[in-house]
Amino acid sequence: MGVVWSWVWKAAVLIVAAPLLLGLLYHVVPPVSTLMLARQAVLAPVTRIWVPIESISPALIRSVLASEDARFCQHFGVDLVELQNVMDTADDGEPARGASTITMQLAKNLFLWNGRSFIRKGLEFPLALYLNAVMSKRRQLEIYLNIAEWGPTGEFGVEAGARRAFGVGAGSLSGRQAALLAVMLPNPFRRDARRPGPGLSRLAGNLQARLPREGPELTACLGLRS
Repeated sequence: MGVVWSWVWKAAVLIVAAPLLLGLLYHVVPPVSTLMLARQAVLAPVTRIWVPIESISPALIRSVLASEDARFCQHFGVDLVELQNVMDTADDGEPARGASTITMQLAKNLFLWNGRSFIRKGLEFPLALYLNAVMSKRRQLEIYLNIAEWGPTGEFGVEAGARRAFGVGAGSLSGRQAALLAVMLPNPFRRDARRPGPGLSRLAGNLQARLPREGPELTACLGLRS
């Protein structure tokens, strides 16, 4: 029994230590997501071409921030303001909506699994807080844009997604193309920027309409051109 508990304790330490160490390593090493690893394990195709954030179209960066996490530059990994809004909405009897930040999605993509689970969501919170403490906002967004699933056949990262959808690199995306890629992120299997239906086109148009004319977050928060 003592040997069993010893192995259980060692496994628990490894499970806790692995994300902590990887979070530091990912400052300099381009990471892969758990979903990419899962696909590779069953020999499913994976296409990912890493591009530095300064080589990504500012229109795409602004579109993803507006669509996925408008308060990305203000929160500390978990958006308590948005979380309170979700709780207030639920109290009013309206359908629940998500409050997942880009940092929380990054934690899920790097260390956890897909699917709805209270256990997974509970793990996202401390991991997001840790990533935000050890990693700059610029690096968080750079990794997220390079590991997010952006196509139905194993396309990961904005470069692979842009090439599949429009035949151009991530740095050459127009405002319309950027908006289409941003709004397909929640479900790249049902939403296709290459062949947008009326619903996806409407979502992209609405996103373009609410984008700010200036992008101060690109310089103040991310150190990028606006």
